[in-house]
Amino acid sequence: MNTTAPVILGEASLTIADVVSVARKDARVEIGAGALERIAASRQVIEDLANDTRPHYGVSTGFGALAKVQIPVEKRQQLQRSLIRSHAAGTGAEVEREVVRALMLLRLNTLASGRTGVRPVVAETYAAILNAGITPVVHEYGSLGCSGDLSPLAHCALTLLGEGDVRVSQDPHDAPIPAAEALAAAGIEPISLVEKEGLALINGTDGMLGMLSLALTDLADLLRIADVAAAASVEALTGTDAVFAADLHALRPHPGQAAAAANMAAVLADSHLIQRPQEGVFTRVQDAYSLRCAPQVHGAARDTAAYAAQVASIELRSAVDNPVVLPDGRVESNGNFHGAPVAYVLDFLAIAVADLASISERRTDRFLDVSRNHGLPPFLAADAGLDSGLMIAQYTAAGIVSELKRLAAPASVDSIPSSAMQEDHVSMGWAAGRKLRRAIDGLGRVLAIELLTSTRALDFRAAQPEHGAPAPATAAVHALFRTEISAPDTDSFLSPTITAAHRFVESGAVLDAVESALGAPLA
Repeated sequence: MNTTAPVILGEASLTIADVVSVARKDARVEIGAGALERIAASRQVIEDLANDTRPHYGVSTGFGALAKVQIPVEKRQQLQRSLIRSHAAGTGAEVEREVVRALMLLRLNTLASGRTGVRPVVAETYAAILNAGITPVVHEYGSLGCSGDLSPLAHCALTLLGEGDVRVSQDPHDAPIPAAEALAAAGIEPISLVEKEGLALINGTDGMLGMLSLALTDLADLLRIADVAAAASVEALTGTDAVFAADLHALRPHPGQAAAAANMAAVLADSHLIQRPQEGVFTRVQDAYSLRCAPQVHGAARDTAAYAAQVASIELRSAVDNPVVLPDGRVESNGNFHGAPVAYVLDFLAIAVADLASISERRTDRFLDVSRNHGLPPFLAADAGLDSGLMIAQYTAAGIVSELKRLAAPASVDSIPSSAMQEDHVSMGWAAGRKLRRAIDGLGRVLAIELLTSTRALDFRAAQPEHGAPAPATAAVHALFRTEISAPDTDSFLSPTITAAHRFVESGAVLDAVESALGAPLA
């Protein structure tokens, strides 16, 4: 039984947490009574226009460059049905279930705003499909991110008609089934769309906004893990934590930088491996940039994510459709469906993610080079020469970082005109979202390799009597890794080891271990 609290639409603004709850935890979706009243009221406006002799876009005309074509009353249901069928033009790999569910929730949220002119039954049927766990098959290619995520949303709208393919199981090995079959099994009646409804179901930035919401959730954890990984590397390389002092960062008061520095200082508290100034004893004055400047880089990424979250918050309380039904009864065309605001921040985040991974890989590389690792064996090999240690783990990280740099090239600066030049500038926000998801996956793997490296280095430090014990927080991460990953020994199959390290990162186990040792959450 799903115990996740339901998400009620139309009573308060959606949050990123609401999106995650529905997309990943299958929270139930409900439409508030007030929202249903607004939906019905806006529908009445459309009904009145449908009987008007003047042309009204999306009600009695064609779409896009065909907006000048007047459609007779007897053909308007066919108009809406043809719109959905023709726009469901996706191809390529299937989009992940969580993205489709997020997209559907966000479209339903706009329907619940009472600004689209659909009948209440359309919104109620959409909610029923979500709650039944029916997931339309949506393909990776097809959206230009301008007049909404047209193709992905059209594939979802097909399901309301009882057409297209869907998934009813979370097992990726189970084949899709016809939507009509899934609806019948769930006791949901397909609907026939009337004036304006087809357009209202596909004209929104819901796919790119859903991916942004999920990415921000994942990145919030990865930013803290990046701080942990950097601190663990500073320690295992016997660096200094003096540069993480709060008063130094107050001189340049970016909030993200201060939070990252505070996290690193907390992780390194009570470490006896760190070099600290002593009277009459020479200690290292400065560490390399990848260690010393970690708060500045991590902090810039945090602040970028904070800005992206502001954009997401505005979008989550927006009603994106064209045309829209205004409270005074006017039905007006607009450009709110253009994805530029979301596309930009998706691209900004891809840049930040690439740089986080880049500085992490540079820290990993320092461990493997005897000229820079301060007394550790070459490549952290148990028997250097006979063994290669973590030499190729760094290659793996480098390969990922190289790809992340390519993924950081912005999609939103591209535009390919469409619809006979009516839609002559598009956002490519969907593409920006797709590449950001891949980039965030890569970042998690690069950070996992860095932690794998620093925990292995701690085993060698333990055998060096001149060094003391690590900090409680890094010792907790080391103990976690040793539950599945053995201490340095002769080379073994490395890929499963990297997979185990990534699993510790992805599952939240690393953060749990650190915060348990600290007795407090990281910033």
